[in-house]
This record gives sequence, structure tokens and C-alpha cells, in this order.
Amino acid sequence: MAPPDPSRRSEQARRAIVAAAFDICVERGFAATTIEAIAAKAGVGKTTIYRWWPSKAAILLEGVEIHRDASARFPDTGDIMADLATQTANVMGLFESDFGAVWRGLIAAAQSEEVAAEGVRRILRGSIDECVARLAAARDAGQIRRDLDLELVVELVYGPVYHTWLLRTRPVPPDFMRTVLAALEPALVPAADRA
Repeated sequence: MAPPDPSRRSEQARRAIVAAAFDICVERGFAATTIEAIAAKAGVGKTTIYRWWPSKAAILLEGVEIHRDASARFPDTGDIMADLATQTANVMGLFESDFGAVWRGLIAAAQSEEVAAEGVRRILRGSIDECVARLAAARDAGQIRRDLDLELVVELVYGPVYHTWLLRTRPVPPDFMRTVLAALEPALVPAADRA
């Protein structure tokens, strides 16, 4: 019989820690999530946690990246408006899941904690870059105007998502982003292609 593989145990512990942190943050909120509680729920010592992460924010950021990568990738069907509708709907669905409670806590923590701020910026930068790449492909295919600032387009598309979700300014119907995108479409689509 082969001896146990220590790297496998470490990976199991790592996954357990990330899952425990996520669960605790969803149940209790970011402020009440502690390294002690994470360690107890994951069945590991605090030293194991501190070997891999400097803070609870760092653990939660890893969990956010795992969930985001699994649920909010950018499609490319060849129709930019359909792809934006799909991707923003996926993001809004993610925000309504347990992910949303954790992400909201991290965004709040980012206002005063550097680890949270750097992680939130890193995750957002990856999402922005992915959307800009998809928009650039759409621009090159003539689906959106060539003169657009693509990062500004990202802000125009996702600003309403974050505004309504973070500030809870109003109920968000299921077709919210289709309505937003319909309002933006005349500014994005080349004049010759408008109906």
C-alpha cells in the first residue's frame, strides 16, 4: 500500500478552508468571519491557514475567483448584444447566489483593507479585460462602432448592474439587463446598422 500523498491532503485542506470561509461569510457576514471560525469549520489549525493566506479577505478572494470563473465567463456567439445579455444575466445570477454576499463583503472591506482592495481590483481587472477583448472582436467584426472607448463601454454596461445590486436602489426584474442593453444599443451600433 502506497503512503498517503501529503500534497493531496494539502489540496483537500485548501479546498475545505475556502469552502468554510465562504459558508461563514454567507451565514454571518464579512465582519463576523474570523480565521478562528474558518479553521474550526474546516478542521484545520490556524497555522495551516496562515501558511497559505495572510487574511480572511485573501481566502474569500480565492473563493470568489473560483465561483466567478465557473459561472461568469464571456461567451462569443458572434452576436455582441446577445453575448452581453447572456454574460450580464450570468453576473446578476451570480450576485443573487451566495457569491453575492461574499463579493459585497469584499467590496465593502476594500474601502479600508488593502488586501481586499488589491484582490477586488485584480478580479475586476480580469473581468474588464475579458469584456474588452470580446468588445474588440465585435468592433473588428463591425458589430459596434470603431471609435468607442471599450473600457467606457464596459462601465456603461456593468455600471447599472453594480448600482442596482450594491445600493439596492430598486427591484431588479429578470429582463433588467435586456432593457439596459436596448437603451445602450443605439450608442454602440454603427449608424448604418441601426434599424
